[in-house]
Amino acid sequence: MFLKIVWRNLWFKPLNTTLSVVLLAFSTGIISLLLLVQKQLETKFETDLKDIDLVVGAKGSPLQLVLSAVYHVDAPTGNINLLEAQKLMKGPLVKQAIPLSYGDSYQGYRILGTDTNYIHKYNAVAQNGRLFQRSLEVVLGANVAQKTGLAPGKTFKGTHGEAAEGETHDEHEYEVVGVLSSTNTILDNLIVTPLASVWEMHEHPEEHEEGTAEAHDHGHHHEGDGHDHEHEHEEEAIDSTREITAYLVKFRSPMGIMSLPRMINSGTTMQAAVPALEMNRLFHLMGLGITTLRLLAFSIMLISGFSVFIALYNRLKERKYELALLRSLGSSRFRLAALLLTEGIVLAILGLGLGLLLSRFGIWMINEQAGSDLRLTLTNHLISEELVLGAIVLGVGVLAALVPAIKAWRMNLSEALAS
Repeated sequence: MFLKIVWRNLWFKPLNTTLSVVLLAFSTGIISLLLLVQKQLETKFETDLKDIDLVVGAKGSPLQLVLSAVYHVDAPTGNINLLEAQKLMKGPLVKQAIPLSYGDSYQGYRILGTDTNYIHKYNAVAQNGRLFQRSLEVVLGANVAQKTGLAPGKTFKGTHGEAAEGETHDEHEYEVVGVLSSTNTILDNLIVTPLASVWEMHEHPEEHEEGTAEAHDHGHHHEGDGHDHEHEHEEEAIDSTREITAYLVKFRSPMGIMSLPRMINSGTTMQAAVPALEMNRLFHLMGLGITTLRLLAFSIMLISGFSVFIALYNRLKERKYELALLRSLGSSRFRLAALLLTEGIVLAILGLGLGLLLSRFGIWMINEQAGSDLRLTLTNHLISEELVLGAIVLGVGVLAALVPAIKAWRMNLSEALAS
């Protein structure tokens, strides 16, 4: 009965109630969406950055180099000479160096030339089929296999560039030999193949026979413990014109990050970018915009709280005689005050619930866009920060109803009935 009275009171003036709920929902939805996106992006970027201390590539924007080589969301800055880069990667400071070469795609998914150490870095295994062993064999990330319908035994032709409608390489076909387990990393959205595949795909026909023999499995791997024998032939002669796009480097000790980047940037034609530093800069820039949006959303929330206060206060004046009759029929001061406080809380809960629904709709919209452009999928799970947000919204509802509740508590019964 108590809640029924609260509900009827709230919708006695539906426009005022709707305005209050919409303002609360709008502000809550914005803040919730920002919290979800920021937290998941930071978590995903940190996961994809696992064991990468340095990215070595062509000179240009260091942020572009990191985004293209680590997260595969930008075009590369160019190519670097394989032999020149290998000399640096064999240094005593380097524990592991994973080569990357790319420039082609299939249905918008990047085809990445590398070695199996890239796959092991993300703790992936062949869930179906096996890993590649020779040129033009590929393994698919979990999302790629699901979206494209490719499976072991099938073949496809890559397209030049990152766009799905790029020029098709009709002279060669890739063969799918395996599908990788899901890792919730960038690997899920890649097609991985040996370096030799990329070289063979871009050779001129007259260079094909010679180039294939030289390029076959010459991806460089440098491990301190020497446990990987996949590339024991790396000392063999390699065509001095061979190029790759980047190296992902892991150091043996912090001394590497102190000296190698400076040496590469000042003494070579290549560029060394520290991904942790570049991503901190990016998040700092993003943080300014996110902070501004949060302040705007909190301002809207305060306005909505004021709207709730005005609605309840005006309603108190209109219902003064109704409340006096309730008192005369036996309702206590506490019950009348609780009635108004509950109305504020119900408005806050409605705004909070609708706001969370709006934020989930926003996540769905982002996934629709990011799924095709950035190959990024955000989840809509409730996070701990949203529990704090919910407490704040409920607090706004209670504060907005507090003054009307106190006025109802202090109401002079005889004076109200006499008037």
